[in-house]
Amino acid sequence: MNGDMTGLPSSTADTTVDTTPTLADLPSRSRRKALGRMGATVLSFSVLPAAPALAASATNIVAVRVWPASDYTRVTIESDRQLAAKSFMAANPDRLVIDIDGLELNAGLKELLGKVKPDDPFIAGVRVGQNQPRVVRIVLDLKQTVAPQVFTIEPVAAYQNRLVLDLYPTRERDPLLDLVRGKEAAETAAAQSVNDALGELIGRIDRPLTAASSAEQAASAAATPPQRPASSTAIAKIDTPPPPSPPLKEVAPEMSQTKLDRLIVIAIDPGHGGEDPGAIGPTGLREKDVVLAIGKKLRDRLNANPRIRVMMTRDADFFVPLNERVRKARRVQADLFVSIHADAFITPKARGASVFALSTSGASSTNARWMADKENAADVIGGVNTKVVKDAGVLRAMLDMSTSAQIKDSLKLGGEVLGQIGKLAKLHKGSVEQAGFAVLKAPDVPSILVETAFISNPEEEARLRDPDYQDDLVKALATGIARYFAKNPPLAARHRAL
Repeated sequence: MNGDMTGLPSSTADTTVDTTPTLADLPSRSRRKALGRMGATVLSFSVLPAAPALAASATNIVAVRVWPASDYTRVTIESDRQLAAKSFMAANPDRLVIDIDGLELNAGLKELLGKVKPDDPFIAGVRVGQNQPRVVRIVLDLKQTVAPQVFTIEPVAAYQNRLVLDLYPTRERDPLLDLVRGKEAAETAAAQSVNDALGELIGRIDRPLTAASSAEQAASAAATPPQRPASSTAIAKIDTPPPPSPPLKEVAPEMSQTKLDRLIVIAIDPGHGGEDPGAIGPTGLREKDVVLAIGKKLRDRLNANPRIRVMMTRDADFFVPLNERVRKARRVQADLFVSIHADAFITPKARGASVFALSTSGASSTNARWMADKENAADVIGGVNTKVVKDAGVLRAMLDMSTSAQIKDSLKLGGEVLGQIGKLAKLHKGSVEQAGFAVLKAPDVPSILVETAFISNPEEEARLRDPDYQDDLVKALATGIARYFAKNPPLAARHRAL
């Protein structure tokens, strides 16, 4: 308060005592005016904030979150007021320095120190300190050089203001090369497994029958019920490892070797992720978690076929913008794109699975339009750095180039998948619906969006949580995909340059 009083003359009190008449000396009208002036003065002082009130008005950190992934790592600082930050890169060693204005170091920011895990691909460690009064400095020690993006997001959905730090690698990985390497690793592992089994068999045949092994066999024979004597041929069959099971039961026999003599790439897109949880069920099951689990199971089932490789738009809990999901599919020249979701509705009574294809001329139903609008809002919730997309018009034009042939093939794919899901679960609608889903706008890739169930329905939420039901759903999806390829095989190999 002393600083607020410095504008008054230092001799004011003496002057008042020596020269100003007292209230008793003033006429009644003048006394009323003087009392009014004194009241105004008292009121003006009463609205001045005290020190505790000033402290309470400081910016509060609501949450600090870290989303590590091989594609990029995101750090989010959520606060009740918008934060202003400046950042720069420093070398030897590599680190990203962020100065946040108008902020005091508090427990919320200190939590950041424990959020970074040792297996984070980009961040080695974090340091937080009060660099200057009202300026907090965050230093991210890096494992590799990065191309950082630092931006803010205004309040949306359940989030308040967010300051986002995205750490991208300076050199993007080649997703097609990753698929090829994964295929080679699987083939090597399979060959090694066969060699190990053969080696074990040969070792058993060549190993002399020692006293110890005779005792083991006798004990084993005593523990097992007597069986009919078997011929030497039968014994050989028992010792020989069983032949590997067919890669995929769903691969239809009509698919000729010629048609399969190429790598078939399927893009699996688990919806939402990271900052965007998607829909949330009555008991808290999050859409982003259940569709990721289903996506991984579908990937493993499809990859069991040596001629199929699956590219996942995300294989962990991180956010992927809608246009980036499309770009990933196009980079590997995918033959199919399947986006997996589990949506919610305003009433828990809504139920049933749905399959959607793209429409360029309006939605096929009110429900389809509502779904598309909801899914297309994922970028707003997940948090996209709009400043980076400088050529938004060009990007939008590219995504609007979807051809009638792509939509026609998408409807065929959707029909096969919907038919298989209908054998397992209730359908929300018995035909493939269409709407303007942004994630389906790869102009040269047949694309569908599968709403596996309404997670807002308590019964369907329980089914989605059940691993056995997930397995059945994955089998239905894989069978539908196989039936589509049986009727619409890729006619010519694509040149996929690494």
